Amino acid sequence: MTGTDLPPRLTQLTFHGPLSEARAERLVARLAATGPSTVLDIGCGWGEFLLRVLDAAPRATGTGLDIQSEDLARGRVLAKERGLAERAEFVEESALGTAHDPTDVVLCMGSSQALCDPEAPHDVGAVLRELRRLVAPGGRVLLGEGFWQRMPTPEELAGMWPGAHEGDHLLLGALVDEAVEAGFRPAWIETADADEWEEFESGYRHDVELWLASHPDHPAAPETRARVDRQRATWLNGYRDILGMAYLTLVPVG
Repeated sequence: MTGTDLPPRLTQLTFHGPLSEARAERLVARLAATGPSTVLDIGCGWGEFLLRVLDAAPRATGTGLDIQSEDLARGRVLAKERGLAERAEFVEESALGTAHDPTDVVLCMGSSQALCDPEAPHDVGAVLRELRRLVAPGGRVLLGEGFWQRMPTPEELAGMWPGAHEGDHLLLGALVDEAVEAGFRPAWIETADADEWEEFESGYRHDVELWLASHPDHPAAPETRARVDRQRATWLNGYRDILGMAYLTLVPVG
């Protein structure tokens, strides 16, 4: 069995998260308006958002960090296709404790786990302090972070990912308070809407669902089907309309 026997990966997603083209355009424009020279993308994936910032800020160079080699390879191809290969670097390394110098724009879009000890509970305060360390004076941080739209019940938590509990996320107000405590002012606060979530969730599984429909007897089908069915159930029967995604444009104080 070769890789060509298996379903393609995430080809229907532009961004690896609930983010529309319209919102992305607004976010990129705000960041580019600051005239950045350097951009750092934490957990960049294939770097779609990073490349858009570089395209909108022609003086900037950017570095994307991730541990997924397949995504990084996709990012390099996209950078070359768009004439950005000389200004965009994709590096396969962990962002935890990164020694990168402070950067004019720091992106952390749904990937704050990359800044946390994987053996410890997720600590959004520690994430924000690390982002404060990595942003240059007068720069910007764009944080895409999950939050509870309301506190989930025990029954709802049981329908989510394994081990889900209340402490996995904060309410939006508490999340913004953590950003202020870490040394930021929230220049812009916005959240993904239901359409963005549905586009992301369906796009995330689209390739695999089509593959399962046309390869029901493939040796990998039973395991793949079980995995995808679990993923879909955690959304539809668990965190749908409960888990939100905030996009916070943060300015370091001082």
